[in-house]
Amino acid sequence: MNTGKYVFSQIVLHLPARVFDRCVVHYEGNKYVKHFTCWNQLLCMMFGQISSRESLSDLLMSINPHKGKFYHLGFGKNVSKSQLALSNEKRDYRIFEEFAYAMINKARGCALPDSDFKLDIAGPVYAFDSTLVDLCLNVFWWAKYKSASGAVKIHTLIDVRTSIPCFVHITPGAIHDIKGLDVLEYENGGFYVLDRGYFDFRRLFIIHSNGAFFVTRPRKNFVFNRVESRKVKKTKGILVDQTITLSSFYSLQGYPIALRRIKFYDKDTQKRFIFITNNFALPAESIALLYKYRWKIELFFKWIKQHLKVKSFWGTSANAVRIQIYTAIITYALIVVIKSKLKCTLSNYEVLQILSISLLDKEHLKDLLSKSVNQDVKERSFNQLKFDLF
Repeated sequence: MNTGKYVFSQIVLHLPARVFDRCVVHYEGNKYVKHFTCWNQLLCMMFGQISSRESLSDLLMSINPHKGKFYHLGFGKNVSKSQLALSNEKRDYRIFEEFAYAMINKARGCALPDSDFKLDIAGPVYAFDSTLVDLCLNVFWWAKYKSASGAVKIHTLIDVRTSIPCFVHITPGAIHDIKGLDVLEYENGGFYVLDRGYFDFRRLFIIHSNGAFFVTRPRKNFVFNRVESRKVKKTKGILVDQTITLSSFYSLQGYPIALRRIKFYDKDTQKRFIFITNNFALPAESIALLYKYRWKIELFFKWIKQHLKVKSFWGTSANAVRIQIYTAIITYALIVVIKSKLKCTLSNYEVLQILSISLLDKEHLKDLLSKSVNQDVKERSFNQLKFDLF
């Protein structure tokens, strides 16, 4: 008989518990708490994320038959639905937000660059976008989106090289996407890839003023003056490479200096695309390829929506929703850390699926992940992440 630790207990060992304790102390998360601590709450929520539970009732139904294992799993003496629901409603979500960033930093420190990133760029490369999660306005009254519907937006900055989120900001759905740029801190020398929904001259100039670069697409009513045209390599799909200035008075108030305009023909889609950037050093084809890498944030959104619980929520308050989303981010980062520490070559999807059905087993985690995976799982994972690059 295997007398080792449960798989879930082995997973938990990769969480920096002392860092979480500091977050709890900072926000007084365990004040007046006797039994069900913030740590117990986090582990219960992560168990639900990994095992893909649909609700608190579903989560409690899956763990309550194993009360004799609660101590070893880190759940505390007892877990009740009302206890967990109240904790999600009342405890400061910033505990989980700060810990999510700690896990993100840990994951970024050990993750290897994706093999499909081909550009030789010294600075960090990020993609920024938001995704909408629909909610019932009658239940989630605080998340107003339209007159008869509710939603939350998850504004996310992702490291293109590693596909790891670096920044996550949660707002009600009615908040415009572009306001997400106002809470970002830009890195000198970094590249920020944005879709045309973020085409705002004042905010783009803030990126430039911070010594960073942006690549985006203009709106259809974009007007400009051509200053200079460069020679282009049409064999590489570059049709136009220009230096431009803005022509309207209000646009110049927002962005008073020159920009670079590139027109690119994509052979795969047989479409033409226009890109605007403040970087004049990179080849035009590299700028076009940079924008292609924006699809990675779409893949990230699709992945967490399909495989983690960020669409059906276990609580109705804004605090509970934020805790659940940040717990999902923690879970995602933990999978990346485990893969790196154990030198596992499986995809994130494959690791999650194996863990989800093995949490209460007592097999060694490394042995569990080193076993061969059915080819059908790999093909399914690949097909789920198929996207149009533009």
